[in-house]
Amino acid sequence: MDGRFDPRGRVNRALLVGVSEYDHTKPAESDGVPGDLPAVRHNLERLEDVLRRGGLFGEDGITVCRSPSLDEFSEELHTAAHRAEGLLLCYFAGHGAVPSAGDELFLQMRNARVVAGGRAVFPGADAFSAVLTVLAGSRAERIVVILDCCYAGNAAKVWHDFTGGRQKILLLMSVQANRLIDSGDGTRATPFTEELVRLLDSGGELSLLEIFEQVRGAMAEAGRVTTLEDPWEPQFAGEPGMDVLLGTAREEEPARLSGQLSHTGSEEGAAASGGAVPEDDGSPRPHACRPPRGPGIRLVRLRDRAGTVVRWFGGLRRRVRVAVSTLLVLALAGLGLGGYQLIGPGDDHSCAPPLELRLLTDPELEPTVRAAADRYLVSDANTTERGCRRTGITVYSAKMSSVVTALRRHTDAWQDPSTEDLNPQRDIGPQPDVWIPASATEAFRVIADQAARSLVVLEQGEPLAYSPVVLAVPQDLAGEGLGERVGLPLSRLIEDLRRRDPGARVLRPDPEFTDSALLATVGLYSGTADPRTAEQSVRPAGRLSPTAAELLCTLPADRAADARTAVLVPEFLLKSGVDCARNTRVPRTAEYPGDVPALVPTFVRVRWQDGDRDAAARDAAVQRFRTWLTGTKGRAVFGEAGFRHATEFGYPLLDDEHVGTGVLRLPRPLPAPAERTSVESALEQYRRARGPGRVLYLLDSSSSMDQEGARGWDGPGGGPGVLSQSLGGLGTRDEYGVWAVYGTLGARPYEVLLPFGHHRRAEAARVVEAGAGVRDAEADPHAALLAALDDMAGRGADDERPRLIVHITDDEDNNRLTGRNLDEVLTRARQVRVPVVMVSLVAGSCDPGRPDARIAEASGGRCLDADEDLGRGLYDEVARVGMKEE
Repeated sequence: MDGRFDPRGRVNRALLVGVSEYDHTKPAESDGVPGDLPAVRHNLERLEDVLRRGGLFGEDGITVCRSPSLDEFSEELHTAAHRAEGLLLCYFAGHGAVPSAGDELFLQMRNARVVAGGRAVFPGADAFSAVLTVLAGSRAERIVVILDCCYAGNAAKVWHDFTGGRQKILLLMSVQANRLIDSGDGTRATPFTEELVRLLDSGGELSLLEIFEQVRGAMAEAGRVTTLEDPWEPQFAGEPGMDVLLGTAREEEPARLSGQLSHTGSEEGAAASGGAVPEDDGSPRPHACRPPRGPGIRLVRLRDRAGTVVRWFGGLRRRVRVAVSTLLVLALAGLGLGGYQLIGPGDDHSCAPPLELRLLTDPELEPTVRAAADRYLVSDANTTERGCRRTGITVYSAKMSSVVTALRRHTDAWQDPSTEDLNPQRDIGPQPDVWIPASATEAFRVIADQAARSLVVLEQGEPLAYSPVVLAVPQDLAGEGLGERVGLPLSRLIEDLRRRDPGARVLRPDPEFTDSALLATVGLYSGTADPRTAEQSVRPAGRLSPTAAELLCTLPADRAADARTAVLVPEFLLKSGVDCARNTRVPRTAEYPGDVPALVPTFVRVRWQDGDRDAAARDAAVQRFRTWLTGTKGRAVFGEAGFRHATEFGYPLLDDEHVGTGVLRLPRPLPAPAERTSVESALEQYRRARGPGRVLYLLDSSSSMDQEGARGWDGPGGGPGVLSQSLGGLGTRDEYGVWAVYGTLGARPYEVLLPFGHHRRAEAARVVEAGAGVRDAEADPHAALLAALDDMAGRGADDERPRLIVHITDDEDNNRLTGRNLDEVLTRARQVRVPVVMVSLVAGSCDPGRPDARIAEASGGRCLDADEDLGRGLYDEVARVGMKEE
């Protein structure tokens, strides 16, 4: 997915959201937002105008939402995400808010409030993590999010922590984290958007990264500051090498009537670029993302089966409304496109907002389930005789282990969050009406061990489909005969693979995150008595991929590794593909292990105590969707995605025409669904093998770390800063300690800053900060690493808990890591087999053959240097060992 994406000629969509007016504002209402933002009206006018002339978005490719409510915003966001195939651009301007923990950003819509101490602190606002969840489910190849609001930079952390498909999402943020900004006097666009529009209107080709750099420079040159009087610095977040073309050569524009005809319903009489916007006359607001329902004339198709409105014509000045609409009707009739009628002011055909169902599913299933929900939404089953939608469906996914734990133990906190630490509404999503786990076993796990006081009742329904978990082997390394591909234990398939290529690797996603990875772990452990050894055999070089889809996306980045790596993934992914399918390089062949249980997505109704206000209507909506989903049309969606029949003998494909590459049509025998006990056992063994962890930090505290011009000590990128960031991956059940490494005169080559043991993060950070400091001495990494390896060899040698050594250094004293000294460290690392993460603050230290790279390789660890994000990389490594969420 590297390189600049060119969206020209593709199906692109832009959703422009600006909240200039709020229903609840201070000081009139104590729980209101700070006030209205009149400048945001100009933002939308100017941005829409320049995007329309840019040529990337078609006539119907831009939707403008003026001061939408949260429900209106959610509906338009889902619609835009569903329709985009090339580029999806989402812009938001308005008030932003963050909770006291600062770990989430909320985009405040028209009906936003701020309720101090309430169960929902920001009602009427959408969490940015929820927005990312919707966007990640889009088929769009690139997604650009532009935020112009206070605290916009806080979105970067949310993006970094988001693991459900962020690789195609790029963020441009108006200001750094935890900063308030001024929107201006309201007579023109906000400062950030003013610069953004100016660049887009320059007439040349500009990528998002180029725009970011130039906007940042322009803000600095203009001396812009935040409310704290520090420099106002726009921010960017995206995967390395990712970029997208946004500015194009400006197209000549034909003359237009003022207030042009637009499906977005531009403000009547507003100038196209920076003109005055009429004052609000106090009349009721129309739907924020549709044209006004005033006395103008609408053009609709005469009622067919769905009674669907084909197009609304509005936004023209009153003097041309009737004439233009009449001409359009006559023109359509003359073309033989009859079946239209004029609906005037007296013909009200409005639809009430549909009841919204909340559907929670496994992250691996979300694209398929979302496609099914989208198809249901426009089906006859979900359409009234008047052409109105009966039901809306919000589809979202979350980490599988978190969902099971919440349904077992924390339904009270889900319904009414009372602490910052325990909040399923934030960490998972809203209380679901329907749950579609990837395996019925998950519902059995909840029911079998549910807390005595639970606020939910689960009603398990029909299995929807079936998909085995396969070992997807590079085609050149796969077994040739059926006997080599079907029915063998997973351990035998891996053994045969490594016999064909001793350098071959096997990878598996995070078993805590998706069912497919947990079921793969059942087979992985069945052939060994040592889960820790099994885990080492599937350990990736970097962080553990949360999903099989993301794992398949990361492999093409290394062509050599791609050709020698087999992955444990659901079979259907070899058909339905992943977001990066166009970039995959190595075709794979499915091998079917006989001891890995299969996925069987199942419909589960979730009933909540005290959730009976609209119980009858909600039951009816769930039943209609269940009937459709388990019927021919619903199963067809699963068939198109590559799933199999869940109930027919031999599990044949639901759609014989949709067969994935390397997939067998009728492999026999295929494994049955999982048993609850085997899944619980595998998860327990995995957690023992993965944590609680033991981590020993070595922090280079020699004088070179703080020499003039060095970046080894101060700031978030310095040694203490990188160490502190990684502490977030550890919990109170983990054990860890910190050594300050210095001294070469025969004494102990380190000083204990934090004794090895259990710690609370804040307390540990304070102790390290108080004791950390540069010493007037050199360091001996050879002696320190040997001491650390000996220390960790004696900790937990008889249990399965994971261990890790982290060495943070500027490599200034690596002259003591050469020759015999280096050989001694390498030999000891291979004997002890405790992974060592070598963190160098100097670029190039992880190049092949360098001491840091060799030590990491010999120990089974990882090397990180200044060529990458050290804070993020070390956090990922530590989090794989630690028990942050326990």
